Amino acid sequence: MLDDPLVKTLLTNVVEDESNLPIVQALIDGVETDEEIASQTGIKLNIVRKILYKLYDMGLASYKRSKDPETQWFTYTWKFEKEEVINRIKKDSENYLKMLNDELEREENNMFFLCPQGHARLDFNDASDYEFLCPFCGEELQFQDNAANIKQLKEDIKMVESNFKSFNEKNG
Repeated sequence: MLDDPLVKTLLTNVVEDESNLPIVQALIDGVETDEEIASQTGIKLNIVRKILYKLYDMGLASYKRSKDPETQWFTYTWKFEKEEVINRIKKDSENYLKMLNDELEREENNMFFLCPQGHARLDFNDASDYEFLCPFCGEELQFQDNAANIKQLKEDIKMVESNFKSFNEKNG
């Protein structure tokens, strides 16, 4: 599952560092306790626990707690929630695509003006409110040809749609 770029990106963001991904892989492989995961991965127990609780907080892992009758210590049995990962990626991808499409629509339906000092980028309505002067430094705003922005957004949308389609074909 970690071979998928969308899964890897999501889980790397959760576990903060790619070097912690073996914890997730162990969980995916069915290793159930924090001690076993630490032993198998060679990662310190406190880091394993921290990552497991981060996964739990995001709904990407769950646990069951049981008490040892002899020692009275609690044992936590962890489980990777594959369906939650799939649902999260689908939701995040849909939200990201919506944001990109909204931005594309904004770029296609507006003219933009830039401050030569880089202070502001305003659409026509906002630029006209400021009489085509930068609201920060007073320099005259210059027209920006946003064709490159539009082209980049279309490429980004195509890439995200392709990755999302590939992910859906693998994960239903």
